[in-house]
Amino acid sequence: SSILDMKHNSICILGGTGFVGKYIAGRLASSDKHVRILTRNRNNHRDLLVFPNVELIEADVFDSTQLEKHIEGMDAVINLIGILNEKQHNGDGFRKVHVDLPKSILDACLKLHIHRIIHMSALHADANKGPSFYLRTKGEGENALHTFSSGRLAVTSFRPSVIFGPGDSFFNRFAGLLRVTPFAFPLACANARFAPVYVGDVADRFVQALDDKSTFGKRFDLCGPEQYSLKQLVEYTATTLGLKRRVIALPDFISKMQAHTLEWFPGKPFSLDNYNSLKIDSVCQQGAHEPTSIDMTVPSYLGSNNRQTEYDALRKIARRL
Repeated sequence: SSILDMKHNSICILGGTGFVGKYIAGRLASSDKHVRILTRNRNNHRDLLVFPNVELIEADVFDSTQLEKHIEGMDAVINLIGILNEKQHNGDGFRKVHVDLPKSILDACLKLHIHRIIHMSALHADANKGPSFYLRTKGEGENALHTFSSGRLAVTSFRPSVIFGPGDSFFNRFAGLLRVTPFAFPLACANARFAPVYVGDVADRFVQALDDKSTFGKRFDLCGPEQYSLKQLVEYTATTLGLKRRVIALPDFISKMQAHTLEWFPGKPFSLDNYNSLKIDSVCQQGAHEPTSIDMTVPSYLGSNNRQTEYDALRKIARRL
C-alpha cells in the first residue's frame, strides 16, 4: 500500500516546454510542487522560469543514461512527448518517440524506484487496429506502460482529442493558412470529426490525477463539450478572424493525393499518416467531456500576436494560482 499513499511533490516533465507542458508546469509550480523540465535547448524556453519552483535542464531524453541521471530522486514522471509526423515514411520515427521512449522511461522508473507515471496518449490509440503509424505506436507505447502498472508502479494515461488554447498548433495553423489563401480554401478530410478539448482542462486532469488513487492503472479519453467536422472548425476560424473564405471540401481521392504530395514537402504540412489518422473520428463516447468550449477561449487568442498571447497566458496562470 506504500505506493498508494505517496504524495508526489517533485515531478519531472518530459515535453514540458511544449504547448500542453507549459500549462501543466504552471499549475504544478503554482501549487508548490517542485518541477523539473528536461529540454533539448534551455535558452529557447526561458519564459518558463517566470514560475517559481521550475528548473529547466538541458538533456537528451532519448539517451537512457541522461534520462536516468535527471529523473533520479523525483516522485513522478509526466511524459508528454509525441510527434504528429516523422522524417521517415515507414513508422520508425513514430516508434522511437511513442514506443521506445515510454519503454525507456518505464525501465528508468523501475530501476530508480519512482512509482508514478502519467502519460499523454491519443484518442483512439490502438496498437492493433489503429489506421496510422501515429495511432498504432501511441497504442503500443500506452500498452507497454500499462502492462507494468502494478504494485511497484502506478500508470495513468490520458487520450485527448485535438487540444486547443493560446499557443495551440491547430487553430493557429489554420489561421495562418487562411490568411494567405484568398477567396477559396481547399480542405482535405473535411468531414473528419473532432471534439476539441481545452488545454487548461487537460492540464487540470493531469494535475488532479497525480495523487488520485482512483486513476491508477487507468486510461481516460478527453474531449470537449461539442463535436465539429474539420470543415466547421476551419469555417469557425475564418469567421473569428473576420475573413471571408469559402471552405471547399476536397473529395477523398484528392485528399489522399494531396497527402501523397505534401508528404515530401519540407515540414510535412500534411502527410499520408495524417490522412490515415483522420479516418477515425476524434470524438469520445458519452460521459468523457471536459467543460470548456471553443467559443469560451478561441476568439480571445486568434488573430493577436501569438508569442505575446502565449506569454500573457503563462503569466496569468502564474498569478491566478
